[in-house]
Amino acid sequence: MPDVATEDRLDIDAVRRDFPILGRPLAKGLQLVYLDSASSAQKPQAVIDKEVEVYENYYANAYRGVYRFGIQVDDGLELTRSKVQALLNAERSEEIVFTSGSTMAINTVAYGWARKNLQAGDEVLLNEMEHHANFVPWQQMAAQVGATCRMIPLTADLRLDMDRLGEVLGPRTKMVAVTGMSNVTGTINPIQELARRAHEVGALIAVDGAQSVPHQATDVRALDVDFLAFSGHKLCGPSGIGVLYGKYALLEEMDPLLYGGHMIDRVTREGSTWAPPPAKFEAGTSAIAQCVALSAAIDYLEKLGIAAISAHESRLTSYAHERLLQVPGLKIYGPAPPHKGAIVSFTIEGAHPEDLAQLLDRRGVFVRHGHHCTMPLHDLMGVSATVRASFGVYTSRADIDALVEAIQFAREKLRLA
Repeated sequence: MPDVATEDRLDIDAVRRDFPILGRPLAKGLQLVYLDSASSAQKPQAVIDKEVEVYENYYANAYRGVYRFGIQVDDGLELTRSKVQALLNAERSEEIVFTSGSTMAINTVAYGWARKNLQAGDEVLLNEMEHHANFVPWQQMAAQVGATCRMIPLTADLRLDMDRLGEVLGPRTKMVAVTGMSNVTGTINPIQELARRAHEVGALIAVDGAQSVPHQATDVRALDVDFLAFSGHKLCGPSGIGVLYGKYALLEEMDPLLYGGHMIDRVTREGSTWAPPPAKFEAGTSAIAQCVALSAAIDYLEKLGIAAISAHESRLTSYAHERLLQVPGLKIYGPAPPHKGAIVSFTIEGAHPEDLAQLLDRRGVFVRHGHHCTMPLHDLMGVSATVRASFGVYTSRADIDALVEAIQFAREKLRLA
């Protein structure tokens, strides 16, 4: 791969050439404008090649055989584990658990930790911006044991109101479950401060890093988080593979979510014992090729430079705000660009989000519409749905311009112009 980053600047044309899907025209010669990276990122050729390499050259089941393919697969999985460890600056590789994605990772914590530690009268802190995957599992576990979910208040621009955190954080708080970056507003949360405040009252903190890890440097030791989850497919890696980071002592005392092969220490007719982490949480056959290919995604993004990616996306977000706010009747939800990541969610007066999304598709502009698995946030905002444009390392200013032009086209079709 050519050197496409200089300090905090990316050669965006070179980056886009690494993603084969971006160079293929749509029907009628339309150029693809992909603005749904918050849902799932496109894949560079290096990641596609690595996954195919596994299937074509040395596929075998993991942790099962001593023959050469089995050993090669085992080595590939553990290489990915060590690269994730380095990406997150985890203390040891055994703190990295492979899952099917962020949802499974969060459920692993909610069930494995909460079933042993959450009791009637305890409190879990959530907030309305959480994705359902980091809201519903805690809601369900709290209901099962008689604990209470409390909401950290949000400010008018939909950031955590840290001045009011003391109203809900206290001695009964056992877990703070929070997103690193909102998948609707792009709000970047003060994770380090939240972790410090949580630990002061004896609580733990679990971070949904699905949006934050792909877009900014993440140091779990500096942040002092107890758990963090992210998905490979949002990191330009394959779908079907995710990561749970947990402090080792916490993983040791947790119960597994799934039972079966590989996670076993000893099975007798009378009972069973579990292997130490991470194997304890990796029951069954792994997403083998996907996991090996995740290492290629990490290599690719680190070659570009996480700082350069973050700076590029920050400039795009500011430019998108500038251009979109010129559109009559358009409202952007959430904070100003300095407080958010590469996501812009909006509505246009007189236009239903689904109609907008369909009309933008007619111009080759792909955005997401709906509640984005954040019904409590949309209830708070007073709308049932928004249109979301989200950016990735391959997004260009020309993509933003194409979005605005497609919105003008949609307004004309809807007779709003």
